[in-house]
Amino acid sequence: MKKKRLSVAMAVLATGLLLAGCSSKVANKQQYSGFLSDYSKLQETESATGHKTLRWIDPTFKESNYRGVYFSPVTYYPAAKPTARVNQDTLNKIKDYANLRINAALSERMTVLQSPSGPRVLLAKVAITAVSAENEDMKFYEVTPVTAVIASTMAVSGHRTQNTTLFLEAQLIDQDTGKTVMEVVRKGYGKTVSNDSAPVTANEVKAAIDNMVTDIVKFPKQG
Repeated sequence: MKKKRLSVAMAVLATGLLLAGCSSKVANKQQYSGFLSDYSKLQETESATGHKTLRWIDPTFKESNYRGVYFSPVTYYPAAKPTARVNQDTLNKIKDYANLRINAALSERMTVLQSPSGPRVLLAKVAITAVSAENEDMKFYEVTPVTAVIASTMAVSGHRTQNTTLFLEAQLIDQDTGKTVMEVVRKGYGKTVSNDSAPVTANEVKAAIDNMVTDIVKFPKQG
């Protein structure tokens, strides 16, 4: 009887540890890249499509004050380095897709300018700060004592399904004043891969970009 109670207690402990290790829906401070000048004002909020986002908006910001936006091409920050799971071709395809989709989304909100020169221009700067994969959050049916232990074993052995993730940081700058009027840090989820050795391809990550783009289009008009 004591043995059984001990087994259950250990299983419950394993469940608690697994839940504590579940992936966060937003980037944490250790995952900030340094691309933005100030992260202290960011607040957790919810996007138009219900995704958790870290965001700050200057309370005086009004889109109607600007004649257009200049979209500076997406960069990797810090500079992208291919890995065994994410090769250079994948990194190039992800960046190209992000440029295409974000530019199209911005054009649905306001005029996208070909040059940042002239008055009343917003400068949009976007960086992809990480492309990775992490263990999926535990499903409700994995939280019973026995299945929690099985899930723990799978995670340790590398056979647990993983979510592909893309981290993006962006800012809008008033070109006239040089003042930042909006900052965003977004962690996006793409499709899943079978384990922690499976390669991450552009096709899996595109879903994360698509979700972000939808939120750009649906973001409430500011002024």
